[in-house]
Amino acid sequence: MAEGGGGGAAPPEAGGLLQQILSLRLVPRSGNVTGAACPTALCHFPEMWYGVFLWAVVSSLFFHIPAGLLALFTLRQHKYGRFMSVSILLMGVVGPITAGILTSAAIAGVYRAAGKEMIPFEALTLGVGQSFCVVVISFLRVLATL
Repeated sequence: MAEGGGGGAAPPEAGGLLQQILSLRLVPRSGNVTGAACPTALCHFPEMWYGVFLWAVVSSLFFHIPAGLLALFTLRQHKYGRFMSVSILLMGVVGPITAGILTSAAIAGVYRAAGKEMIPFEALTLGVGQSFCVVVISFLRVLATL
């Protein structure tokens, strides 16, 4: 059986970066997974990119899942309209994966080139800001006027 020595727990490094980004903690990660010189912030390009990209995907799903469910509920009797909900959900996933990768990389590249650190709250703001801009442009129909 298990003894009280404490050797069977998972290492604290598992999911350290993901946990720091999602919880918006500003305290040092235990174990410092990436070996960063600044454990309270996102210092390296992959960390910054991942933080902004993760929040862009999460916030996009936050906007698109209710819209897809509403479309599914209201158009469930329509012959072809019920497939609109599938397209809305696909747009909520495929959009951030394709465009979100590029824009998050551009943001992280600017931060890295400027030598700045990014705290997780900035990653939240920039990721949610990307999704918010997509929603605003979709509602304003700016692209239809071009």
